[in-house]
Amino acid sequence: MELAKLGISEEQVALLDQASDFCRERSPIEKVRALMESDEGFDRALWQEIAELGWLGIAIPENLGGIGLSLGEAVPIAEQMGRNLMASPFVATTLAAQALLAGAHDEQKGEWLPKLAGGGIGTLALQEPHGDWELTHVDAVARSEGGQLVLSGKKLAVQWGEAADIVIASVSFDNAPALILLTRDDIGAAAWRAEKIIDETRRSFALTLDGISVPQSRMLDPAKAEAALAHVELASGLLQSAEMCGGAQAVIDYTVEYLKTRTQFGKVIGGYQALKHPTVDAYVGYEKSRSLLYSAAHNFSAQGEGEVAVRMAKAAADKTYGHAADRAIQFHGGFGFTRDCDAGLHRRAAIFQASQLGDAAWQRVKLKKLLFA
Repeated sequence: MELAKLGISEEQVALLDQASDFCRERSPIEKVRALMESDEGFDRALWQEIAELGWLGIAIPENLGGIGLSLGEAVPIAEQMGRNLMASPFVATTLAAQALLAGAHDEQKGEWLPKLAGGGIGTLALQEPHGDWELTHVDAVARSEGGQLVLSGKKLAVQWGEAADIVIASVSFDNAPALILLTRDDIGAAAWRAEKIIDETRRSFALTLDGISVPQSRMLDPAKAEAALAHVELASGLLQSAEMCGGAQAVIDYTVEYLKTRTQFGKVIGGYQALKHPTVDAYVGYEKSRSLLYSAAHNFSAQGEGEVAVRMAKAAADKTYGHAADRAIQFHGGFGFTRDCDAGLHRRAAIFQASQLGDAAWQRVKLKKLLFA
């Protein structure tokens, strides 16, 4: 297989500049920590600003209310959000839009994609109690009764679920995977249960599908379901890699600043090789991971190459972010293990990201099959 190419578009450069300034100004660490204690976990006014910037329509065609760029152009946005730990349903909404683009009927796309591009919140309900990252392994069921689809089962890790206007849920229908579109009105408040997750900058929910029924027209195109799930998995891997690369950059910067100012025994601790060398290793890992990220963004739509590039990026970003945040905690000494140290926020974010649709080890297993089968 030809090696994946690395490239960056003019649009990505412009969006990187815009997102860098916006996320830094709108998501200072004080606000991040304040939102961690809030009910919804994100700022509705800020979400409206994001919608007005057009970011939610980046990867949605113009005839469906979007800007008409590729998913690769959303990478700089997710990267800077991860760098600043910005609490936002941006990635969840972008992935819901990708599920519709890959799996919906034309009428469904025309009805729902303009709403997401305009500021609606979307999310995915794909994970289940069995914990299998293979998205075609679905225990939740939809059965047809009198023109309605009656659902049963349970979904976990539905990010920003209670705030979502639409939820795309995977079910088994006639013994095959299918995707169902649920609206806020379809899901009663009792169906949601807030999950306590390690990353406190996010909100995650369990969703009980028992008792929910929707019209048959809410099922996305059954013939496209498996392809849509495969597309969503890779889209998720790409945007997760972007968030993790941004987070790795932030935690390395945070650590370097500390090493340059903290003194011990009359000497700045950054001068000690035992601290310098691991920090350099973390930075080299970050540069490698970011190169793989933008290679994945460039090649995302290329058959075969795109999947290889995304899985390489996710595996590298997972390892890099976790290592950089772990070293940061260690180098901050006793303070590093307290809730007040920002390195801890990044370490917990790295752990949560790794748990979503495939950690580094799982990606390497997939790569082995792709490269050496």
